[in-house]
Amino acid sequence: MTDRHHLLVHGGTFAAVGDRGDISGYRGGSAPDGMFVRDARHLSRWQLTVDGAVPDTLTPVTDGDTASCVLVPRGGRDEPPACTLFREQAVGDSSFVEALRVTSNRPVPTTVRLAVTADADFTDQFELRADHRTYTKPGAVRSRRVLGHGVEFTYRRGEWCSVTSVTAEPRPDAVEETGTGARRLVWTLDLAAHGTAELILRVVARPHGDKRALRVPRSPAALRERLRAREADFMEGVALPSGRPELAAACARGLADLAALQVPATGPDGEELRVPAAGAPWFQTLLGRDALLTSLFALPYRPRLAAATLPALAATQATEAAVSEVAQPGKIVHEVRHGELAHFGQVPYGRYYGSVDATPLFLVLLGAYVEQTGDTALARRLEPHARAAVGWMLDHGGLTSRGYLVYRADQGGLANQNWKDSPGAICSAEGTRPHGPVTAAGAQGYAYDALRRTAWLARTVWQDGTYADLLEQAAGDLRDRFQRDFWMPEHSFPALALDGRGDQVDALASDAGHLLWSGLLDKEYGEQVGRRLLEPDFFSGWGVRTLAAGQPAYHPLSYHRGSVWPHDNALIALGLARYGLHDEARAIAGGLVDAAAATGHRLPEVIAGYGRDTHPEPVPYPHACVRESRSASAPLALLTAVGGV
Repeated sequence: MTDRHHLLVHGGTFAAVGDRGDISGYRGGSAPDGMFVRDARHLSRWQLTVDGAVPDTLTPVTDGDTASCVLVPRGGRDEPPACTLFREQAVGDSSFVEALRVTSNRPVPTTVRLAVTADADFTDQFELRADHRTYTKPGAVRSRRVLGHGVEFTYRRGEWCSVTSVTAEPRPDAVEETGTGARRLVWTLDLAAHGTAELILRVVARPHGDKRALRVPRSPAALRERLRAREADFMEGVALPSGRPELAAACARGLADLAALQVPATGPDGEELRVPAAGAPWFQTLLGRDALLTSLFALPYRPRLAAATLPALAATQATEAAVSEVAQPGKIVHEVRHGELAHFGQVPYGRYYGSVDATPLFLVLLGAYVEQTGDTALARRLEPHARAAVGWMLDHGGLTSRGYLVYRADQGGLANQNWKDSPGAICSAEGTRPHGPVTAAGAQGYAYDALRRTAWLARTVWQDGTYADLLEQAAGDLRDRFQRDFWMPEHSFPALALDGRGDQVDALASDAGHLLWSGLLDKEYGEQVGRRLLEPDFFSGWGVRTLAAGQPAYHPLSYHRGSVWPHDNALIALGLARYGLHDEARAIAGGLVDAAAATGHRLPEVIAGYGRDTHPEPVPYPHACVRESRSASAPLALLTAVGGV
């Protein structure tokens, strides 16, 4: 692949197209191309030719709500192109729409032969990841059927059936076979002198089990207006800081992205909800930790996200143990998938519970939401779910038996089950991985905050003082244990984790900032940690690195061993403000806002850890999600941390 990918997102649907608006069906690398719905690629090839040749690019696709580009047939100075093609594309709910306008550049009538080659391979997203895994699909059959205005692609495997239809106005003159399974839609256009013709092509995806009646807009312009209306509704009434224009721009960009990133979900009573997806392209689905943190960041400005996320996660809360899914009663889901491989149990992520921190964060969000909004009705409705979540923390989570929330590597899923979930993320300063069950520092802060907030709900909403006393005692005990077992006096800093023997995993990591956010450290320790995070080995100038530079384990292009994560820094900034370290909070906010300004005010999932002193522009992390809900909401958290003046 030589051209870039441009991402179009609309709820649970996204498309990645190249500079010419084409889709090649590429099967590897940092990002797949194609149109995706519910974890499957419903459009794997979409290539335009003019008179049998690929056109040249005058204006490549630019990033925006729609993909627009200008193309011409190949020619030269002595033979200017016979026509110019103006291409615009957009995605809607399970749909992809293209408007193709062809304008003659000649003073005499001209005939132009256009063709669009289309295919749908229905590949599951997990097959497209660069992890060298393969999956068998016994009995799988793909078929094609010519329609009056296009072609229909169907995929069947047992009871699984998915369909993609491609239609056009005007109808193609022919639908040709290509010898590869793809079909070529062909038009012969007779253009008057300097005349224009326009084609509208629509792609509609029907994932397995989806029986909705879809309303596909007529044109990309109509889709663009629909998305802008959704963005305007989502942003209405949010006061952006006039005294900080760059922060205001980052907040506005983040709110617009959050409007597009919401995906359908279902509540405990079957009610339809819209919740923040984790991010495109790889995680355009409900991830518990991501949705909870996004909702927490947005809570003072858009509490509707929390009001949807909480019941959606309550509806998927585990009620029984399942080893393959790492499920235990009361545990909040980590990831929900809808694709073929999840359906047939070939990946464990249909409902996967491999997260030690989603459950306490669920309780943190519930308490914060009620405190922010006064909506005690939701707290009463979700009381059984909250009590079950506390029960999981005390029992299966390990608070009672081990004194902490503990996880064990899942051989079929995630080795690490805190927010730093890549295989080598939890490590010593030398880079060695811990043996046995892992006690991650950040999760203990979440547990402490969860116990305190749930105690407040029990006392003020559920009228259960005895239960509140129990939880407050558990929180106090956890705080005392943590400062005894995790604090490293030689570094004046907490350990990243404890290993299976209770020994400290001594890497200096950004997770310590999460302890400020949750309030787990006493004032003296908290102030030491907060100031330490702003020293040059931690603070790159764009944000706090996940691992301080200078340690053997550090790498600026590692996913969790030296990169800079906006959401991680947002939590740190909130924690710094909580401990009264306002100058430090402003420094982090300034670095992140400057990083956002360099990329159109949009913060990616993660950036490389290179320092601003040697790299005056933020260096991209090569595999980052471009549109990510936690990063989109991070500027709102910064606004909370530093204010608008």
